[in-house]
Amino acid sequence: MQYHSTRDKSISVSSAEAIKTGLSAEGGLFVPESFPSVSLDEIKNLASKSYNERAYFVLSKFLSDFTEEELKKCIDSAYTKEKFETESIAPVYKLNDTTYFLELWHGPTCAFKDMALQILPHLLTTSMKKTNEDKEIVILVATSGDTGKAALEGFKDVAGTRIIVFYPDNGVSEIQKLQMVTQEGNNVSVAAVKGNFDDAQSGVKKIFTDTDYKNLLDRNQFKLSSANSINWGRLVPQIVYYFSSYAELVKNNEIEIGDKINVVVPTGNFGNILAAYYAKKMGLPIAKFICASNENNVLTDFIKTGVYNKNRDFHTTISPSMDILISSNLERFLYDLTGCDDKLVSEWMKELNTNGSYEVSADVKAKMQEMFTAGCCQWLLST
Repeated sequence: MQYHSTRDKSISVSSAEAIKTGLSAEGGLFVPESFPSVSLDEIKNLASKSYNERAYFVLSKFLSDFTEEELKKCIDSAYTKEKFETESIAPVYKLNDTTYFLELWHGPTCAFKDMALQILPHLLTTSMKKTNEDKEIVILVATSGDTGKAALEGFKDVAGTRIIVFYPDNGVSEIQKLQMVTQEGNNVSVAAVKGNFDDAQSGVKKIFTDTDYKNLLDRNQFKLSSANSINWGRLVPQIVYYFSSYAELVKNNEIEIGDKINVVVPTGNFGNILAAYYAKKMGLPIAKFICASNENNVLTDFIKTGVYNKNRDFHTTISPSMDILISSNLERFLYDLTGCDDKLVSEWMKELNTNGSYEVSADVKAKMQEMFTAGCCQWLLST
């Protein structure tokens, strides 16, 4: 399986190279050249499997340059009962006859980001070996809370890596800030940014595309990578728990194989819900995606109107991990909806960077609204 950039599909790299690099040189995100097809019989077969076995089934289809031994070692090192408190890793609980909850907070930092950031260090170090990388990897992370503490925990004292996390000074919860600034590890650093998450994220992306700076790092035997969901190694493990959830529902006789489900995802950077969309592309029976936002409802407005406009007030809410106005993973979604039109996607991203907004074509809007609906909520303080 090769990977192309959303802004230049002539670029083609292996999964190991995509994970090691994180972001393409011109700023695009790596996406698989195609999506493997999964049959209903294969999904039914997953019902009797463990979470780790389900993870291998999904990840092996995307990380085809990893050997079976390499991939299973990464999976089994990441997903253990000791780390996640439960053998289920990502258990599904029933609320009523029509509603089920997927619990993704059982990892060491109580954030759903643990689902990906416990395995990413293993995928990254394996990728370094596979590509004969002899430089030290410097991992840059922008966070609105969850990603930072989960990434620091995942990468602490991992040989051959350093990690630097940037967080908005007044844009994370007090407990998240304390978790980050007290993080143990000889290779970890944390820095507060004056501004919001978008400022931190934009700054990290500028570093990645600064050729002079990358050349300076290269001369000093350093290489940049990322633990944000712009890195394919962060996103692909999230596909797993959608297949696992469906398999659990089948296993528990809550649904019949082939029954379609709706997926409701609270999201700011569009990575979690994009993983669900990718699962559907592979064959998972999903009817509708409900994108839930907080007061920073840029995604809600985009799905309803086809206009992405970050020129609006930024709100600090009780859900800081969703306090985002620039949803990076939306770029991957648009690349897919346009039939892999890298020139068009690149133009939209330039408009976003220059003007703070862009509008998709009528056919792209129609495709999106056929599958997606969106809503948002505000936190009201009683007086």
